[in-house]
Amino acid sequence: MQSAVMAHIDELVRAASDGGPERDPLISQSWQRCMAEYRLDPAAPRRAYIHTQARLREHRDALDDLIRVARFGVEALYRQVSGLGYVLILADARGVAVDFIGDSRRDGDLRRAGLYRGSDWNEHLAGTCAVGTCIATGEALSVHLDDHFAGDHIGLTCTAAPVYAADGTLAAVLDISALQAPAPKASQHLALQLVTSFAHRIETASLHNGFRREWILHLSRSPEFADIEPELALAVDAGGRILGFNSRARALIDRALHKPRRPTDLRHAGLAHAGLGLRLDALFEASVEDLPRYTRAVPVERRVLSLRGGERFYALALEPAAPPARAGRPAAPPRPPALADPTLAPMAGRAARLFAAGVSLLVDGETGTGKEFFARALHRGSDRADKPFVAVNCAALPESLIESELFGFEPGAFTGAAAKGKTGLVQGADGGTLFLDEIGDMPLPAQTRLLRVLAEREVTALGATVPRPVDLRVIAATHRDLAALVREGRFREDLLYRLAGARFTLPPLRERTDFAALVGRLLAGRPGSPRLTEAAMAALARHAWPGNVRELVSALDYACALADASEIGVSDLPPTIVPAAPAPVPAPEGDEALAAALRRRAWNVSAVARDLGLDRSTVHRRMRRLGLVSPNHAG
Repeated sequence: MQSAVMAHIDELVRAASDGGPERDPLISQSWQRCMAEYRLDPAAPRRAYIHTQARLREHRDALDDLIRVARFGVEALYRQVSGLGYVLILADARGVAVDFIGDSRRDGDLRRAGLYRGSDWNEHLAGTCAVGTCIATGEALSVHLDDHFAGDHIGLTCTAAPVYAADGTLAAVLDISALQAPAPKASQHLALQLVTSFAHRIETASLHNGFRREWILHLSRSPEFADIEPELALAVDAGGRILGFNSRARALIDRALHKPRRPTDLRHAGLAHAGLGLRLDALFEASVEDLPRYTRAVPVERRVLSLRGGERFYALALEPAAPPARAGRPAAPPRPPALADPTLAPMAGRAARLFAAGVSLLVDGETGTGKEFFARALHRGSDRADKPFVAVNCAALPESLIESELFGFEPGAFTGAAAKGKTGLVQGADGGTLFLDEIGDMPLPAQTRLLRVLAEREVTALGATVPRPVDLRVIAATHRDLAALVREGRFREDLLYRLAGARFTLPPLRERTDFAALVGRLLAGRPGSPRLTEAAMAALARHAWPGNVRELVSALDYACALADASEIGVSDLPPTIVPAAPAPVPAPEGDEALAAALRRRAWNVSAVARDLGLDRSTVHRRMRRLGLVSPNHAG
């Protein structure tokens, strides 16, 4: 080992004087910095420097949010590499290891090597190393064996990638290191790919954590991964200004702005990136008002967003989270009671939060799945519970009247109009919730006017010239395929985008796992709180329920009306649930019943004929066909 250290020192000296053997450019440049800028002595021992617990606490406190967010990535990466002898280090931008995962059985060896929490890997202190050189250059790299400057470190292999803050400055470094490794540097290629990938995930997760109240825009070059793991992510406020990004989005903005990247800038704090504060539409062919067109409600192949004069991406826009609850109110609206199924509860919770934030919701599902009940539950659980809930069945309104019903009319607006005019349903929902059921059946002219109401938040009655402002939460519902209607030219695409800020599909009753609990809740509010017998519950569970919850409610209404006591039996259920028993089918002629009757009557054919209501000749004919011979006549 000593001879290897001496050979390494000789190489460093030659590199300082005449260049020496060729190394990776990042390594060679770091060696030059160590000797020319930091004045490090290549022959001096460079033992690991580990900060005191008090000093480490200061570094950890300054990076507390990122450590918490990054922990999932650190643990996930460690599970992939721990069997290969690696340890995981998360260092801050000053090179101090603020988080660490390693094999506790090797704590002593790891601490002596500096692969431990609290160790300082600044390049000016430790020389060329993965963490310090990553901080100095802003580049992911492997520093393998004698790539290290210090002779004390030439047995280590270390691979690190930068983790950038949302403002484009360096926040941390993710590092995987091992006390020993195969000699070829190519052995660390997979390690480099892994650490780079997980650093990217941590950046994106941190962006989400820091901008939960803003739009988050994901961009991917592949439609297959657009909704799974984005390449680029940006935070955008309600005014369309870019507030933050991950490093891949920052690099894209740099190219768009023709801004040269200077790695040394990354070593200095407080350098705001030129992309911060830019309007989204200055870089992309879309504004913040267009972001609802890129939510999950829209098929991914139609969510194409282009950089101005440049690349095309598949986009996913994530709506802002609801603002914090005001004092005296619960933290979040209660879950709609119709969705107690544990597989549906997360959907109900998301819907409540989005509704509270003012995002328009589109609820679809088969007829009778409870779309209006769902909408009413969202309204009752919101801060608008004391305001109107106005339900409009777009399929039930005659086409000739739908506009006047929705938007109202002024006196004399059309022939037959009421002398006093009429306030429309949209204005009637002012301050509350407008529920547009069967929106797919709304005529195109009314769609055009509704789009304007949703865009401008004001309504103009028929015959009026001055619009009136309206404050609405909008929930639309349908059992139809609106995308297909758009393709057929029967539904406005831009209206679909406005309505589908978020989209929720209610499952059919036959797919719900809370069927028994749902039946119990529907019966609990009825007089006498009737209960079902086991046989009646089994009959309900077997039914296909083509009419979904609506059909179930009707069936229980029927049963409760017929039940004599507080117990509902099978006979109380509707015939559609338990069909009437079929008439008995006569036993086939070959049945053993005839032979049994003959034996019972000691083969007296006349008696058997009377018992069965048959002619004696019929009994004899059946006996011959079945080969039945009286033992009285045998032989």
